[in-house]
Amino acid sequence: MGMTENLLSASQLIITGLIFLAILVNAVRGTDWSAFRRDQALQHSFFGAAVALGFVWQLRAGISPGLSIHVFGITLITLMMGWRLAVLSGLLALVITVITGREPLIAFAANGLVTVMVPALVSNGIMLWERKRNFRNFFAYIFFCGFFGAGISVAVAGMVMCLMLWSAGVYTFGELIYEYLAYLPLFMIPEGFVNGAFVTGLMVFHPDRLTTLDQRRYR
Repeated sequence: MGMTENLLSASQLIITGLIFLAILVNAVRGTDWSAFRRDQALQHSFFGAAVALGFVWQLRAGISPGLSIHVFGITLITLMMGWRLAVLSGLLALVITVITGREPLIAFAANGLVTVMVPALVSNGIMLWERKRNFRNFFAYIFFCGFFGAGISVAVAGMVMCLMLWSAGVYTFGELIYEYLAYLPLFMIPEGFVNGAFVTGLMVFHPDRLTTLDQRRYR
């Protein structure tokens, strides 16, 4: 999902920019940077995720402008580092796509909001819901936070993107249904599988890398 140049109006760019900045400031100010500097494993996860996503996002499909499809992977890094660091790591990955020419700089805030921030916040919300329900079976974390969370996050991000394009007059609602929304459930399946598979692997072999996982609750 990549917004290209001249798709959004100036007012939309300003509004998305303000929302983007508000979330970014919250992420930066809410991060415990002293703990981050002390935790080398977390630093490796942070920068490694940024580089990995930056190259994964080079691979995408799509014909119509603004309606490209690619694996997000934001749910995984949200569960690994929390939503704030996930947002910052995802934005570093987005910088890579700008440098390589896959995304325009003028749409950085819009793409950051749709591709990074919305999926991270949705994934975090589902994780908090799972934690509040206090499930005792670790499969609940894998299924709800990993598989289900990733699918729902990409669906919400896709609908936000469609709303932006529809309000800008780029596509009619019928065109969005025909060209994108009708296929959205199919996008959710690979997103859920990829994120869920990695979450399962980390939970089995490196549960300490999942900072949102309370291992005591599942014993």
